[in-house]
Amino acid sequence: MTSAQLLETSPKESAFSHRMASPAVPRSVLGPPPAVWPPLDFALGALACCAACVFTNPLEVVKTRLQLQGELCARGSYQIHYRGVLQALWVVGRTDGLRGLQKGLSAGLIYQAVMNGVRLGSYSCCDSLGITAFHGGSLLSGAGAGALGALIASPAYLVKTHLQAQTVDAIAVGHQHNHLGVSDAFVTIYRRDGLTGLWRGVNGAVPRVMVGSAAQLATFTSAKGWVSHSQVHTVNYLTFLPVHCFRANAWLTALIAASISGVAVAITMTPFDVISTRLYNQPVDEFRKGRLYHGFTDCLLKVCRAEGLLGLYKGMGPVFLRLAPHTVLSMLFWDLMRQQAVKDK
Repeated sequence: MTSAQLLETSPKESAFSHRMASPAVPRSVLGPPPAVWPPLDFALGALACCAACVFTNPLEVVKTRLQLQGELCARGSYQIHYRGVLQALWVVGRTDGLRGLQKGLSAGLIYQAVMNGVRLGSYSCCDSLGITAFHGGSLLSGAGAGALGALIASPAYLVKTHLQAQTVDAIAVGHQHNHLGVSDAFVTIYRRDGLTGLWRGVNGAVPRVMVGSAAQLATFTSAKGWVSHSQVHTVNYLTFLPVHCFRANAWLTALIAASISGVAVAITMTPFDVISTRLYNQPVDEFRKGRLYHGFTDCLLKVCRAEGLLGLYKGMGPVFLRLAPHTVLSMLFWDLMRQQAVKDK
């Protein structure tokens, strides 16, 4: 096209070109997104996280083993079975078989369905009511929704941790509960410790999920708006992708936002994750009390004294490698399914 032809471009065409080159305004700027029917929203959140769990459960097994390895022991005073993510995956696969890499999957799916169904559904309700539009609203909504989900789903996480920790003596770390399966674990814990025993460790799970949920949902919401509104020109120039790929409801926007969110979750959540795993897996005495830790603060102090501050970041590699793709997959699935539900509605 010559310069003369460019000068002769009609005003209508110029307006259209300008509109296509401009970043799309995120839906959140224009007000709360259209509400999805609450029961459906809960179901979509559960389904999205269950789908992600199937892919990331082997990393969850490795993370649990690394966090229990050398429990309350000084560095160099214990045998190291797991030296990193890849080596740990190989050791588990070689010793327990391929099925060993999916230990605790059934309990994990129950946990994901209940916890994230409640968490994402509750956050969506807060979003629809406009609570997240206030300053700090996303953080508070994410933390509150996470606390509620963790409280309700705590028994499933307890069983999942027990099952993922137990293995043959040659590579065992932490206390071995020796459950025969998911049903046997629930029944055994109930008969031994009563109904309250199923919620042992919840005081570590609630702050863990509150921090992780607040970081995940707040950063996902902010990053989604940032990518679709502020950075569309830069991304479009670098990747040569059409502008409409980065609009507020596009899959690529959700993917980039979820990737950013995954990094934030892994950094903020790891210390809480270590404490939660230790509280859930510890043995109990005849009075139904933990033999190693009395609660969240006691566990935090004992880990720091015995293992140093780095003890709170044990398993950071698999935590990131598990949380980042899990966050990406779950938030991407959830976002796309909600968009489709709104369109169908």
